[in-house]
Amino acid sequence: MDFEAARARLIEHLSTQIRDERVLMAMSRVPRERFLPPETQPLAYEDSPLPIGLDQTISQPFIIALMTEALELTGSEKVLEVGTGSGYQAAILAELARLVITVERLPALAERAKRVLDSLGYTNIEVHLAEETLGWQREAPYDTIIVTAGAPRVPADLLVQLAIGGRLVIPVGSRYVQELYKITRRRKKNIVQNLGGCRFVSLIGNDAWEEE
Repeated sequence: MDFEAARARLIEHLSTQIRDERVLMAMSRVPRERFLPPETQPLAYEDSPLPIGLDQTISQPFIIALMTEALELTGSEKVLEVGTGSGYQAAILAELARLVITVERLPALAERAKRVLDSLGYTNIEVHLAEETLGWQREAPYDTIIVTAGAPRVPADLLVQLAIGGRLVIPVGSRYVQELYKITRRRKKNIVQNLGGCRFVSLIGNDAWEEE
């Protein structure tokens, strides 16, 4: 299969809705098929989520592009990603930011993502196993935080790890459907924007959902 041609078609499709050229260029450089199990690799450049095992998914490319665009990355940022999953989103972030700290609660996924990211030559990504508190407190504050699982509310534990002026992008709602929020942290009152409906797996942990 010609993955490069399929990737180019996907980028052209995304460009009708995504305005940030740097996000589109980053996505054109990252081989999404490398983050998928062999059986779903032929579907790598469909604009849809795909299973990656352990009841987890790789997000729809449009949603990945939308969330990444909302972070407003310029290249100097330290980014926290909550929910490494396949590692694909971390790779996109690493193309656009100085440093990516990504945490994953499932050891098998963390190991697999690290292996793929290392094989692609990324040196500005740290993959960690999640701890009890959401995020990765020891390297806070972060310029931006992206959460790739749906939360019942905006977790206070993550907001305190965000620098003043920083952006948090997170799906918030029920276990089955959420709204995608962009929160810009301010000293007095945070700015909240709703970017539209979405559907993610549940964010598990303190200040989020309990494991079913």
